[in-house]
Amino acid sequence: MFVKTIHLLTKQYVQFQVITPEVEKIVAESGIREGMVTVLTKHTTTGVTVNEALECLESDMQNALALFAPEDRPYSHARMLRDYGSTAGNPTGHLKAMLTGNHCHFLIQDGVLQRGGAQDVYFCEFDGPASRNVLVIVEGQ
Repeated sequence: MFVKTIHLLTKQYVQFQVITPEVEKIVAESGIREGMVTVLTKHTTTGVTVNEALECLESDMQNALALFAPEDRPYSHARMLRDYGSTAGNPTGHLKAMLTGNHCHFLIQDGVLQRGGAQDVYFCEFDGPASRNVLVIVEGQ
């Protein structure tokens, strides 16, 4: 198994960032020719998803998620959390992350990530700007 972390510094509250080139570089660096790769976010207000990398589609994704979890609703999570010592102000981030999921998997054949021509790996930020970490786990031989 080969594990590497992609470190990201997001710039916006909601941001979709293509990380496919970084994932492909890690797969190549692993030396694994046949196997699987898992891309996994380590944060509960972020997601990992696979979709076509088009600016207009990113806008549509953001708008659709905003319909599911609008900012102006009275969420239970928007309250004082004694354990954190502050107010939780990110309920929509948690809900959006639930929808996108926190990981994706791809097959590796002949050392190459097997994905469709319109498939890119997105890191999804729903509570930024923030410093974020994404694990890339390559398994096989």
